Amino acid sequence: MNNQHQEPLHALAFGAHPDDVEIGAGGLLHKWAKEGKKVGICDLTYAELSSNGTPERRQQEAAEAARTLGLHVRLTLGLPDRGLALVPEQIRAIAHVIRLYRPRVVLSPYWEDRHPDHGMCSMLVREAIFNARIRKYATDASVSLPTHKVEHDLAYFINGQTEPQFLLDISEEMEAKMSALGAYRSQFEMAEDSVATPLTEGYLERVRAREYGFGQSVGVAYAEGYVSRTPLLLPGFL
Repeated sequence: MNNQHQEPLHALAFGAHPDDVEIGAGGLLHKWAKEGKKVGICDLTYAELSSNGTPERRQQEAAEAARTLGLHVRLTLGLPDRGLALVPEQIRAIAHVIRLYRPRVVLSPYWEDRHPDHGMCSMLVREAIFNARIRKYATDASVSLPTHKVEHDLAYFINGQTEPQFLLDISEEMEAKMSALGAYRSQFEMAEDSVATPLTEGYLERVRAREYGFGQSVGVAYAEGYVSRTPLLLPGFL
Protein backbone atom coordinates (compact mmCIF):
# COMPACT_ATOMS: atom_id res chain seq x y z
CA MET A 1 0.00 0.00 0.00
CA ASN A 2 1.18 3.50 -0.84
CA ASN A 3 1.91 5.16 2.51
CA GLN A 4 2.13 8.66 1.06
CA HIS A 5 -0.71 10.91 2.17
CA GLN A 6 -3.56 10.71 -0.35
CA GLU A 7 -6.08 13.28 -1.49
CA PRO A 8 -8.98 13.11 1.01
CA LEU A 9 -12.06 11.13 0.06
CA HIS A 10 -15.63 12.18 0.64
CA ALA A 11 -16.51 8.57 1.47
CA LEU A 12 -14.66 5.30 2.00
CA ALA A 13 -16.69 2.09 2.14
CA PHE A 14 -15.31 -1.07 3.70
CA GLY A 15 -16.41 -4.60 2.88
CA ALA A 16 -15.19 -8.01 3.95
CA HIS A 17 -15.20 -9.25 0.33
CA PRO A 18 -15.31 -7.73 -3.15
CA ASP A 19 -19.03 -7.25 -3.99
CA ASP A 20 -20.17 -6.57 -0.38
CA VAL A 21 -20.14 -2.79 -0.76
CA GLU A 22 -21.80 -2.90 -4.17
CA ILE A 23 -24.70 -4.94 -2.70
CA GLY A 24 -25.43 -2.47 0.07
CA ALA A 25 -24.09 0.93 -0.99
CA GLY A 26 -23.34 0.83 -4.71
CA GLY A 27 -26.11 3.29 -5.52
CA LEU A 28 -25.02 5.91 -3.02
CA LEU A 29 -21.35 5.69 -4.03
CA HIS A 30 -22.29 6.11 -7.68
CA LYS A 31 -24.53 9.08 -6.85
CA TRP A 32 -21.65 10.80 -5.06
CA ALA A 33 -19.19 9.96 -7.85
CA LYS A 34 -21.53 11.52 -10.42
CA GLU A 35 -21.61 14.68 -8.29
CA GLY A 36 -17.82 14.89 -8.48
CA LYS A 37 -17.17 13.64 -4.95
CA LYS A 38 -14.20 11.29 -4.51
CA VAL A 39 -15.29 7.91 -3.17
CA GLY A 40 -13.52 4.62 -2.64
CA ILE A 41 -13.86 1.01 -1.53
CA CYS A 42 -11.51 -0.97 0.69
CA ASP A 43 -12.02 -4.74 0.60
CA LEU A 44 -10.56 -6.43 3.66
CA THR A 45 -9.93 -9.80 1.96
CA TYR A 46 -9.42 -11.28 -1.49
CA ALA A 47 -12.36 -13.65 -0.82
CA GLU A 48 -9.99 -16.52 -1.38
CA LEU A 49 -12.37 -19.04 0.20
CA SER A 50 -15.32 -18.26 -2.05
CA SER A 51 -16.99 -21.36 -3.46
CA ASN A 52 -16.78 -20.05 -7.03
CA GLY A 53 -14.14 -18.14 -8.95
CA THR A 54 -10.56 -17.35 -7.99
CA PRO A 55 -9.03 -14.38 -6.17
CA GLU A 56 -7.44 -13.25 -9.43
CA ARG A 57 -10.74 -13.27 -11.30
CA ARG A 58 -12.51 -11.59 -8.38
CA GLN A 59 -9.97 -8.75 -8.53
CA GLN A 60 -10.68 -8.30 -12.24
CA GLU A 61 -14.40 -8.21 -11.51
CA ALA A 62 -13.87 -5.73 -8.67
CA ALA A 63 -11.92 -3.45 -11.00
CA GLU A 64 -14.74 -3.58 -13.56
CA ALA A 65 -17.29 -2.76 -10.85
CA ALA A 66 -15.13 0.14 -9.66
CA ARG A 67 -15.09 1.64 -13.16
CA THR A 68 -18.85 1.28 -13.43
CA LEU A 69 -19.42 3.11 -10.14
CA GLY A 70 -16.81 5.79 -10.88
CA LEU A 71 -14.64 5.08 -7.84
CA HIS A 72 -11.58 7.21 -7.20
CA VAL A 73 -9.76 4.35 -5.49
CA ARG A 74 -10.22 0.67 -4.73
CA LEU A 75 -7.81 -1.27 -2.55
CA THR A 76 -7.57 -4.62 -0.81
CA LEU A 77 -5.88 -5.18 2.55
CA GLY A 78 -5.35 -8.92 2.04
CA LEU A 79 -6.60 -9.94 5.48
CA PRO A 80 -7.56 -13.63 5.74
CA ASP A 81 -10.95 -14.66 4.42
CA ARG A 82 -12.87 -16.28 7.31
CA GLY A 83 -9.98 -15.16 9.50
CA LEU A 84 -11.19 -11.66 10.32
CA ALA A 85 -10.85 -11.07 14.05
CA LEU A 86 -10.72 -8.20 16.54
CA VAL A 87 -6.95 -8.31 16.85
CA PRO A 88 -4.59 -5.30 16.97
CA GLU A 89 -2.89 -5.90 13.62
CA GLN A 90 -6.17 -5.98 11.69
CA ILE A 91 -7.58 -2.92 13.45
CA ARG A 92 -4.30 -1.12 12.82
CA ALA A 93 -4.38 -1.89 9.09
CA ILE A 94 -7.87 -0.41 8.74
CA ALA A 95 -7.06 2.63 10.89
CA HIS A 96 -4.03 3.26 8.68
CA VAL A 97 -6.24 3.38 5.58
CA ILE A 98 -8.61 5.80 7.32
CA ARG A 99 -5.73 8.11 8.21
CA LEU A 100 -4.29 7.78 4.72
CA TYR A 101 -7.48 8.76 2.86
CA ARG A 102 -9.15 10.93 5.55
CA PRO A 103 -12.79 10.28 4.52
CA ARG A 104 -15.66 12.39 5.84
CA VAL A 105 -17.96 9.37 5.64
CA VAL A 106 -17.10 5.75 6.38
CA LEU A 107 -19.44 2.90 5.48
CA SER A 108 -19.32 -0.72 6.61
CA PRO A 109 -21.76 -3.65 6.76
CA TYR A 110 -24.57 -3.72 9.28
CA TRP A 111 -23.33 -5.73 12.26
CA GLU A 112 -26.13 -8.34 12.18
CA ASP A 113 -25.73 -10.53 9.09
CA ARG A 114 -25.85 -14.25 8.34
CA HIS A 115 -22.19 -14.17 7.18
CA PRO A 116 -19.86 -13.81 10.20
CA ASP A 117 -17.24 -11.95 8.14
CA HIS A 118 -19.72 -9.14 7.46
CA GLY A 119 -20.41 -8.61 11.15
CA MET A 120 -16.70 -8.82 11.98
CA CYS A 121 -15.89 -6.26 9.28
CA SER A 122 -18.36 -3.90 10.95
CA MET A 123 -16.75 -4.34 14.36
CA LEU A 124 -13.22 -3.94 13.00
CA VAL A 125 -14.12 -0.71 11.20
CA ARG A 126 -15.78 0.69 14.31
CA GLU A 127 -12.63 0.03 16.35
CA ALA A 128 -10.43 1.51 13.63
CA ILE A 129 -12.51 4.69 13.37
CA PHE A 130 -12.04 5.25 17.09
CA ASN A 131 -8.31 4.49 17.06
CA ALA A 132 -7.61 6.65 14.00
CA ARG A 133 -8.39 9.75 16.06
CA ILE A 134 -6.05 8.89 18.98
CA ARG A 135 -2.88 11.00 18.82
CA LYS A 136 -0.56 8.44 20.42
CA TYR A 137 -1.89 5.49 18.43
CA ALA A 138 0.59 4.36 15.75
CA THR A 139 -0.67 2.58 12.65
CA ASP A 140 2.68 2.04 10.90
CA ALA A 141 6.16 2.15 12.40
CA SER A 142 7.67 3.32 9.10
CA VAL A 143 5.43 6.33 8.51
CA SER A 144 3.69 8.90 10.69
CA LEU A 145 0.22 9.95 9.60
CA PRO A 146 -1.86 12.58 11.37
CA THR A 147 -4.95 11.57 13.28
CA HIS A 148 -8.32 11.72 11.56
CA LYS A 149 -11.85 12.01 12.92
CA VAL A 150 -14.56 10.49 10.72
CA GLU A 151 -17.67 12.68 10.66
CA HIS A 152 -20.23 10.02 9.71
CA ASP A 153 -20.17 6.27 10.39
CA LEU A 154 -22.85 4.53 8.33
CA ALA A 155 -23.86 0.88 8.07
CA TYR A 156 -25.28 -0.62 4.86
CA PHE A 157 -27.21 -3.87 4.45
CA ILE A 158 -25.99 -7.02 2.74
CA ASN A 159 -28.18 -9.92 3.87
CA GLY A 160 -29.89 -8.44 6.92
CA GLN A 161 -33.54 -7.50 7.04
CA THR A 162 -33.27 -4.96 9.87
CA GLU A 163 -35.40 -1.85 9.56
CA PRO A 164 -33.18 1.01 8.29
CA GLN A 165 -32.95 4.31 10.12
CA PHE A 166 -33.14 6.23 6.86
CA LEU A 167 -33.44 5.68 3.12
CA LEU A 168 -31.65 7.39 0.24
CA ASP A 169 -33.16 7.69 -3.23
CA ILE A 170 -31.04 5.80 -5.79
CA SER A 171 -33.64 5.66 -8.57
CA GLU A 172 -31.25 7.21 -11.09
CA GLU A 173 -28.34 5.05 -9.91
CA MET A 174 -30.06 1.67 -9.70
CA GLU A 175 -29.05 0.39 -13.12
CA ALA A 176 -25.40 1.34 -12.55
CA LYS A 177 -25.54 -0.46 -9.21
CA MET A 178 -26.90 -3.60 -10.88
CA SER A 179 -24.30 -3.33 -13.65
CA ALA A 180 -21.54 -3.15 -11.04
CA LEU A 181 -22.94 -6.24 -9.34
CA GLY A 182 -23.25 -7.94 -12.70
CA ALA A 183 -19.48 -7.61 -13.10
CA TYR A 184 -19.14 -10.40 -10.52
CA ARG A 185 -20.09 -13.12 -12.96
CA SER A 186 -18.09 -15.72 -11.06
CA GLN A 187 -20.33 -15.17 -8.04
CA PHE A 188 -23.80 -14.62 -9.47
CA GLU A 189 -23.82 -16.73 -12.66
CA MET A 190 -23.64 -20.51 -12.96
CA ALA A 191 -20.88 -21.91 -15.18
CA GLU A 192 -19.69 -25.45 -15.93
CA ASP A 193 -17.30 -25.42 -12.97
CA SER A 194 -19.62 -23.55 -10.58
CA VAL A 195 -21.42 -24.89 -7.55
CA ALA A 196 -24.82 -23.66 -6.44
CA THR A 197 -24.71 -21.07 -3.64
CA PRO A 198 -27.21 -18.52 -2.28
CA LEU A 199 -25.56 -16.01 -4.65
CA THR A 200 -26.29 -18.05 -7.79
CA GLU A 201 -29.96 -18.62 -6.93
CA GLY A 202 -31.68 -15.32 -7.65
CA TYR A 203 -29.59 -13.16 -5.33
CA LEU A 204 -29.39 -10.16 -7.67
CA GLU A 205 -33.15 -10.27 -8.17
CA ARG A 206 -33.57 -10.16 -4.38
CA VAL A 207 -31.27 -7.13 -4.15
CA ARG A 208 -33.35 -5.32 -6.76
CA ALA A 209 -36.57 -6.31 -4.99
CA ARG A 210 -35.25 -5.04 -1.65
CA GLU A 211 -34.29 -1.66 -3.08
CA TYR A 212 -37.65 -1.51 -4.87
CA GLY A 213 -39.43 -2.19 -1.59
CA PHE A 214 -37.42 0.48 0.21
CA GLY A 215 -38.21 2.92 -2.58
CA GLN A 216 -41.93 2.21 -2.63
CA SER A 217 -42.14 2.89 1.10
CA VAL A 218 -41.07 6.51 0.50
CA GLY A 219 -42.59 7.10 -2.92
CA VAL A 220 -39.55 6.67 -5.19
CA ALA A 221 -38.56 3.90 -7.60
CA TYR A 222 -35.54 2.57 -5.69
CA ALA A 223 -33.79 3.38 -2.40
CA GLU A 224 -30.97 2.04 -0.22
CA GLY A 225 -31.34 1.64 3.52
CA TYR A 226 -28.79 2.72 6.12
CA VAL A 227 -28.16 2.89 9.84
CA SER A 228 -25.95 5.59 11.39
CA ARG A 229 -23.74 5.02 14.42
CA THR A 230 -23.35 8.78 14.85
CA PRO A 231 -26.08 11.43 15.25
CA LEU A 232 -27.17 12.85 11.92
CA LEU A 233 -27.88 16.44 11.00
CA LEU A 234 -29.36 16.00 7.56
CA PRO A 235 -28.45 16.69 4.83
CA GLY A 236 -24.96 17.10 6.29
CA PHE A 237 -23.15 14.18 4.59
CA LEU A 238 -25.08 14.16 1.31
